[in-house]
Amino acid sequence: MAERESTGKHRRSGAAELSRPGRAPSSREPDAYSDLITSRDNRWLKKFRAALSGTGPAEGELIGVEGPKLIEEAVRSGLVAEALLVSDTGEREIDQILRAATESEAGIPRSQVLRTTDKLFASVAGTEAPQGVAGLFRQPAWEFDDVLRGARKMRQIAPLVLVMAGVQDPGNVGTIVRSAEAFGATGVVAARGSADPWSPKALRASAGSALRLPLLRGIAVPVLLAQLKMAQVKILATDSLSGRARSRKLDRGTDFRDPTAIFIGSEGSGLPPEVVHAADAMISIPMSETVESLNAGVAASVVLFEAARQRKAN
Repeated sequence: MAERESTGKHRRSGAAELSRPGRAPSSREPDAYSDLITSRDNRWLKKFRAALSGTGPAEGELIGVEGPKLIEEAVRSGLVAEALLVSDTGEREIDQILRAATESEAGIPRSQVLRTTDKLFASVAGTEAPQGVAGLFRQPAWEFDDVLRGARKMRQIAPLVLVMAGVQDPGNVGTIVRSAEAFGATGVVAARGSADPWSPKALRASAGSALRLPLLRGIAVPVLLAQLKMAQVKILATDSLSGRARSRKLDRGTDFRDPTAIFIGSEGSGLPPEVVHAADAMISIPMSETVESLNAGVAASVVLFEAARQRKAN
């Protein structure tokens, strides 16, 4: 950790890395304090400002996570922290976060806990009512096979992959990732043209699921289709319109027990033509004819619920 770029009252930190279970240091211990950041132009504040207000990290950039609950989820998920930023308001939350860090493999060195004022924290926060705690985390290195196998505890089940192809609203993206984890999906893909599940708004909407579930971002749809075909994963394309006779109704004839990838398209224009052409089946959700289509997050949740119901009954 490089030196701070601002001045303030300094209480030296000589503590070792917090990676050993059983030790839950208090933020009130003298050696748990770091320099107080008092300059808006501090390089760390610039990094937090960019991460917490952007549309998601590019390859190799850090994930910005705001709020004590999401930071705990990131720590417990095994993500490696580059820095934590704490304001006066957030001091009451730091003990619990560091306690969670002692139970993780990576831990959080005390030298990586940065402190600033409530006013400066508000200048970097991405929420209207900041809770005074934010973190920068390295991206997990998920691969295509991880999305098929799922998390370690799920690796005996058939792949169930949720693919977002052009879902552009971050709130919908976060909702879909949250439902995917809730209903037993092995992984999620945000294909090129979809909002980033690691963007601040999508992360909040996912309630931490985007930090736990195997996830791929930015892959081109044709490349993904080829990979799924090679892995012998059935491709199901959701039809966003209720009146299309060619679609198979969700409540009959749709089998989710085999390796399956469910494609959800754009809220406005639906799925790309190449997905429709490559699909093993088109499926639609039975609903009133007065409603043309469902919100992408709602539609994905309904389909995932049916997949979970079938798999539990198997």
